[in-house]
Amino acid sequence: MTDTTAAGFEANRRYLTRLAYRMLGSLSDAEDVVQDAWLRWHAAGPESVAQPRAWLARAVTRLCLDLMKSAPRRRESYVGAWLPEPLIEEIGGVAGDGEDGLDVPYALMLALERLSPLERAAFLLHDVFDLPFSEVADSLGRNEAACRQLVSRARRHVREDGPRHPLAPDEAKRIAAAFFEAVHSTDPTRLKGLLAADAVLRADGGGKVSSVLNPILGAEKIGRFFAGLARKLEQQGLATLRYEPVLIGGLPGYVSLEGGETAQVTAFDIRDGQIRAIYVIRNPDKLRQAQLWLSAHSET
Repeated sequence: MTDTTAAGFEANRRYLTRLAYRMLGSLSDAEDVVQDAWLRWHAAGPESVAQPRAWLARAVTRLCLDLMKSAPRRRESYVGAWLPEPLIEEIGGVAGDGEDGLDVPYALMLALERLSPLERAAFLLHDVFDLPFSEVADSLGRNEAACRQLVSRARRHVREDGPRHPLAPDEAKRIAAAFFEAVHSTDPTRLKGLLAADAVLRADGGGKVSSVLNPILGAEKIGRFFAGLARKLEQQGLATLRYEPVLIGGLPGYVSLEGGETAQVTAFDIRDGQIRAIYVIRNPDKLRQAQLWLSAHSET
């Protein structure tokens, strides 16, 4: 393979990784899919491919769809709640090209989980990556009318939760700090003031670290849960060792090194000044970037 051909693939690698990550919710799986696409590209004789990006997008989409067919079965055996892998950005950082964050709103990733694989693929290809319906149809092996229906259904699902409005950096940091202090207090009323009455807590430990297995519903129950956890850690002498406020795919939150030196990422969905949902990711398989973030921002 010539250097020019390799360069043609590398020029599209970030685009392909973004597409695969948004479909799969896992950066490691996305990278594996892109590597498989590279092997197919190599075998296909890419010098004869008229539109490399379209060809590669089709290959990645079909590889993702094949992998997603096994997702329900894998999720059935998954211990506790499943949350997408978090990608982290600095609060108030200088806007760049989104290379580290892959331009993926975490709230969108969660909404995409409600879609069928075909709905998700059609929505991403058309509404996010701006492919015309003719190319979407070619990628999915469906006609254009069917793809229009897939996108229409996907839009309804994605918009069910209503619009989200980004917070100013100072407000995001304030809420992250207030939440962090409240959940490490043994007083459950400190957290209650931050939460909507119908707030929900979801946590993903993947059966590899301690975590709540089922969602906790309501501000009262969430407040009691964190107060009890704080008392338990206090009795065991396990303090939170590190805390860094960050954005998790556009949602405010923080990366922390909790008692027992367990890394975790905590994100909040905030509506009308109140926290409506809390997402805690503790599965170590999903915290590669969090570990790198803590290392890069370690105190000297």
